[in-house]
Amino acid sequence: MMKLFKYLKKYSFLITFAIIFVIFQGLLNLYLPDLMADIVNQGVVRGNIDYILNIGGKMLLITLLNITSAVISTYFAAKVAMLFGKDLRSMVFKKVMNFSLHEVDKFGTSTLITRNTNDITQIQTVVFLMLRLVSLAPVMAIGGTIMAVSKSAKLSMVLLVSIPVMFVAVYFIAKYTMPLFRSMQKKLDKLNRILRENLTGVRVIRAFAKTNYEKQRFEIANEDLTQTTLKVNRVFALVFPFIMLVMNFTIVFLIWIGAVQVDKGTLQVGDIMAVMQYVIQIMFSFIMISMIFIFLPRASASAERVYEVLSSETSINEPENPVIPERKGEIEFKDVTFYYEKAKEPALQNISFKVHPGEFVGIIGSSGSGKSTLINLLLRFYDVSKGEILIDGVNIKDLSQKELRNMVSLVPSRPVIFSGTIEDNVRIGKENATEEEIIEALKVAQAWDFVSKLPNGIKTEVSQGGTNLSGGQKQRLAIARGIIGEKKIYIFDDSFSALDFKTDSKVRMALRERLKDSTVIIISLRVATIMNLDKIIVLDNGKIAGIGTHKELMQTSHVYSEIVTTQLSEEEIA
Repeated sequence: MMKLFKYLKKYSFLITFAIIFVIFQGLLNLYLPDLMADIVNQGVVRGNIDYILNIGGKMLLITLLNITSAVISTYFAAKVAMLFGKDLRSMVFKKVMNFSLHEVDKFGTSTLITRNTNDITQIQTVVFLMLRLVSLAPVMAIGGTIMAVSKSAKLSMVLLVSIPVMFVAVYFIAKYTMPLFRSMQKKLDKLNRILRENLTGVRVIRAFAKTNYEKQRFEIANEDLTQTTLKVNRVFALVFPFIMLVMNFTIVFLIWIGAVQVDKGTLQVGDIMAVMQYVIQIMFSFIMISMIFIFLPRASASAERVYEVLSSETSINEPENPVIPERKGEIEFKDVTFYYEKAKEPALQNISFKVHPGEFVGIIGSSGSGKSTLINLLLRFYDVSKGEILIDGVNIKDLSQKELRNMVSLVPSRPVIFSGTIEDNVRIGKENATEEEIIEALKVAQAWDFVSKLPNGIKTEVSQGGTNLSGGQKQRLAIARGIIGEKKIYIFDDSFSALDFKTDSKVRMALRERLKDSTVIIISLRVATIMNLDKIIVLDNGKIAGIGTHKELMQTSHVYSEIVTTQLSEEEIA
């Protein structure tokens, strides 16, 4: 928790105001029992009505000041807590946006969402409580003890028993609950992961009649989280009754001892009432502290999880002196080898090839051969384990990530469609694109045929994930988004898989014309999609199994010829 407090420094002015008004409120609280004692001793006992009214007016004024201080301190404390939470969410979001795929894989999507929402909410709550209660509790506890002793040292001796008992109880509560709260957050991650998988994979689950299985999986995770939460709540269910029990026993002893002293004439009734009020204030300060210990263990566990994200160093670092290339579009892989985290075998091994500006290059291979991994390395989503990747003769590690992204456009195999309009989705590829440019990109992607028939055309709203579009329509929108920007390198990662052969052919012909001056890489499992390209790279188990044209590879690459014969008839091959 302390590691995150450094981010509160910018709010030191607001924090100071909050603490000042909290302390002022506490001091006012300490003054009230003393006035009450005077009313009883000087006013009630002697029957002095004027004195009662005078002191009563002072008590009313102090109460009004107390309420005002409480409102002001609560306002500043809430403002600090909310702004702090806002900053943390922003920092975590920006940090995650700069993560490489390695860090995203390491944490997992569900836990990153939980850490940026639930965990930060826990931290916000504790910051607010600490500004309000942690500042107020010591003032009331220490001040109340001093005032109680000043009224009657003998009566105050009872605190020597009750206060240590309270300290021991709070200590054991904190020690027991801290591990449980860490466990709760992990189990909440698991529950969120299962829920996310079910929401995103609902079609697959229903298609394979696994609804009951997934319900059972969710129930197990839900029950696990519930049982851990109940364990914590059972502990806290004992806190307030225990404190009230100690407080009531303390008050009983005070009345008993005080009555004896009043009977002897060594103590006044008003002083007994004042000491009782001070003891109640001291006990309530411990209730405040116990409330902190209810939330602090969970917030500490949450703070560790948030700080883990903020302190994580991305494996993809920006160069100190980034180079600006000539922007021709030349790509070269030099003896590239790549291992995934904890993998024993390389996903890619000794990959070397060169793509010249203006070439249309196809990459083909069986599933798991390393096609998408190769593209992830080119876009520097991961860094190579060995070798180097050059663009226009410059190692991509020497390019800023912004420069690299500005040179390369990617159309992924799984098109991501965002909520908004069709126009908004296409404009992601070029922020300042005109309506004419958007329509032209849609025509090249063969998407204008269905977009033009929609009620609002490019202004038509698209639901999150594009659930109101078919797979082929989503792919064509993704292609339009990918080609609308002026890039030197375009990558299509199996982006035509949902298109029929006729549409596939039309899209490739249109791309030939539009992107003739750019370097284009097309990854596909279909031979028909890449067989007429300038160059074809064949991958097999992470290694290059051949480079050349279709005709050359049919003669030199056994892997390629095998793929071709399984997909095309003899007439099509010829």
